[in-house]
Amino acid sequence: MNRQLANMKQSLYDQGYLDEQFVQLEELQDDANPNFVEEVVTLYFRDSARLIQNIEQALEKTPLDFTKLDSYMHQFKGSSSSIGAKKVKFESTQFRDYCRIGSGECCKKTFQQLKKEYATLKKKLELYFQFARQVGPIEKACRPK
Repeated sequence: MNRQLANMKQSLYDQGYLDEQFVQLEELQDDANPNFVEEVVTLYFRDSARLIQNIEQALEKTPLDFTKLDSYMHQFKGSSSSIGAKKVKFESTQFRDYCRIGSGECCKKTFQQLKKEYATLKKKLELYFQFARQVGPIEKACRPK
């Protein structure tokens, strides 16, 4: 089961969902706080849901306030970076680039893709942590291949 869990995590790296930052989070986990990574990721999804809602509301306004949209996405990108959400971070960067050039249509398209990547990551990490709880204490973090 430990091997399955390791393979599951490796596939998250191989598919581009996670980056090195996730490993760094795992390195902070120890016996005193064995669920640290799961707790941080859970907080990320809870807090980022509010930011997504703010962005959605801002995208419905006319005219679009690109400064406000960029500010919201800056916060969202920072949170995503802190857990190693690679694909979500990429879409956030794209969105911010479109804000800078004032392309509302591109912002809206990119935001739809971002929400898709976000939902996929959430589902995959929920499965990963659910399986990790069944396996029991996880051995020390190791770098992805």
